Amino acid sequence: MEQCHENEKLDVSHRHLADTCHETLKIIYVHQYFNIPSMPGGSRTYEMARRLVAHGHEVHVVTSDRSAVVGRKGWHQTQEDGIHVHWFHVPYHNNMSYRQRLSAFVRFAIAASKKARCLGGDVVLATSTPLTIAIPGIHASRGNKIPMIFEVRDLWPEMPIAVGAIRHPLLIFLARWLERYAYRHANRVIALSPGMADGVVATGYPRHQVEVIPNSCDLDTFMPSEVSAQRFRRIHPELGEAPIVLYAGALGRVNGVGYLVEVAEHLRARRPDVRFVIMGEGAEADRIRDLAAMKGLLNTSVFFYPRVAHAKICDAFSAASVVTSLFVDIPAMQNNSANKFFDGLASGTGVAINYEGWQADLLLESGAGLVLSRDTRIAARQLQRWLENEVGKLAAGRAARRLAEEQFSRDLLAARLERALVSVVEEGRIQPCIKTESRLS
Repeated sequence: MEQCHENEKLDVSHRHLADTCHETLKIIYVHQYFNIPSMPGGSRTYEMARRLVAHGHEVHVVTSDRSAVVGRKGWHQTQEDGIHVHWFHVPYHNNMSYRQRLSAFVRFAIAASKKARCLGGDVVLATSTPLTIAIPGIHASRGNKIPMIFEVRDLWPEMPIAVGAIRHPLLIFLARWLERYAYRHANRVIALSPGMADGVVATGYPRHQVEVIPNSCDLDTFMPSEVSAQRFRRIHPELGEAPIVLYAGALGRVNGVGYLVEVAEHLRARRPDVRFVIMGEGAEADRIRDLAAMKGLLNTSVFFYPRVAHAKICDAFSAASVVTSLFVDIPAMQNNSANKFFDGLASGTGVAINYEGWQADLLLESGAGLVLSRDTRIAARQLQRWLENEVGKLAAGRAARRLAEEQFSRDLLAARLERALVSVVEEGRIQPCIKTESRLS
């Protein structure tokens, strides 16, 4: 058994007995790709964790330091808005090969298993991706005899198999085994979309132990703001006052952002003033940029900018006429819960997607956006009609913000997460005690 450092030792032998009848919990939150607002990327874990801290819970995040700082190794700890964050140095970036990524996953899983177990706690919340995050979650759960909630952000291994990232039969077998192993040891599974929940249940996991808590909207950060919009345009004078079609996210194989360049080519003949802004990084970034250059669109119709901190990206959303969320044509992608979709809603900007599924239904039913054709010529005509309908565009923005406030508020969904955490702890107690109501509700 791994020996903990003296300052990490905790008496966990009675945490699941009568002492755990208190209202507050010590939560071990395991997420390999945790981000704070000053970092680019999704902030779901940070936002959920700080709300839990604000309501009296003690939250320890076990995560990776992905920076390329030479000489840095091992663990270091910081405090982020009351969250205890334990960082293990494992360099990672979107341009890595799948083999390099797999190595990073395994290295973190081994280190995090030891750290998470030594922290003790009342409950473990392990959030994927990658699927290997289940290993430290289960290790801490079983070692300390505390329950675990496993959060499914993507249906692994279905998606990497579908895009060809996992091909070898042995690797596919091991990935599917790990998926079932994770579910088998989870007291509860949280899925980020209805389709993901269906995928979990399809493996044999009990339906009543699955809860859907989708990605959510940061209503304050992405507040519609003309000041933010003008700030973005001042920083990028090359865009002028032209309509902006925004894509802000990963540029990986699964995202298929080359689609947007094709749409831009077809739209240029009708609306040469429209600017397509692509903000992000990933393995496909150079190929997409080269495609734009080959078509004569680079820095005339299509503009590329690097990722920026989550706290700053809101300016681009405020300036956009429409925000896009894109994926390649794979059925599994219809179940996604991409951050950019919800950031678009929160910013009061209409959202355009090029896939079917629950998000498409949501946009069509609410009027908060549009579903683009896979045929890029047709999609260009759809965008043209959208951009030229000022009344419809404003109505869609209002509908988007209404959805954000009424269905996807971070506060509302954090309350549901807290109730799930409290519930699994109470279900595991040996001595009964009165169930406490969630104080986030």
